[in-house]
Amino acid sequence: MRVKRPKKIRSVAVLCSGGDAPGMNAALRAIVRSGIYHGLNVYGVYKGFSGLLEGNLHLMNARSVANIIQRGGTILKTDR
Repeated sequence: MRVKRPKKIRSVAVLCSGGDAPGMNAALRAIVRSGIYHGLNVYGVYKGFSGLLEGNLHLMNARSVANIIQRGGTILKTDR
């Protein structure tokens, strides 16, 4: 009997929900850069869970998260 191997993860999505908090852009940048380093497609979901339901996903790259650490809030926006 053959053992099925789990499928390899190729894509991930990241979203921000709730209120803004310090460090959200820094965390987002780390997720995107780590995902790219490991060969994943990283999608940003704009406007939290409502954006996820509406399919508001955009492929992120290193340029998408350049120079965002010093910006307040989150570049992906949230939906409370």
